Amino acid sequence: MELFNPAAIERESMRIIEENLPDLATLPAGERSIIKRVVHTTGDLSCARLIRIHPRAVESGLRALKAGKPILTDVNMVRSGLIKNRLASLGVEVICLINHPEVIKNAQMRGTTRAMVAMELGVPKIEGGIIAIGNAPTALFTLCRLVSAGQVRPALVVGTPVGFVGAAESKEELISLGIPYITMIGTRGGSTIAAAIINALLLMA
Repeated sequence: MELFNPAAIERESMRIIEENLPDLATLPAGERSIIKRVVHTTGDLSCARLIRIHPRAVESGLRALKAGKPILTDVNMVRSGLIKNRLASLGVEVICLINHPEVIKNAQMRGTTRAMVAMELGVPKIEGGIIAIGNAPTALFTLCRLVSAGQVRPALVVGTPVGFVGAAESKEELISLGIPYITMIGTRGGSTIAAAIINALLLMA
């Protein structure tokens, strides 16, 4: 293997993942690609057992991307990690409102998190699109509330917030909604994982 060749490194990494996770071979190709991408990003084989994918998630996510539907992220780190040329070729806009002046002002006035306010402001802009939450449980709780109230119907929610307060519970609530989702149960997660999942879909699209 060429140790300084990015493509060769990735191919060998994927081979090692497949070798160590033989059960992946029993999954649909789309789900397999997502799990491999997450494991590759984290360098942790144990992450595979934590990933949950709704039966319609891959199909719905790919359909949205191919239609050029937008992606809403909770933090800029998720947006920064996405494959730019794939987004451009599909005509997909990525929206993140965490630093929007209106979000900052409203969060201060209400004494709540910017991630929560940003989700409230952002969901009307992405009907039929994808929402990727990689950092803030409050953003995912807010989204679940908006979905339950019938205020938004995303094609796919990628929800992988991280932390010891609210992260696991917010992901359990997402799973209970019955809409297409991809998540990582428990306290683990993060923006890099959310970006890895979206990138797997972008590569498939």
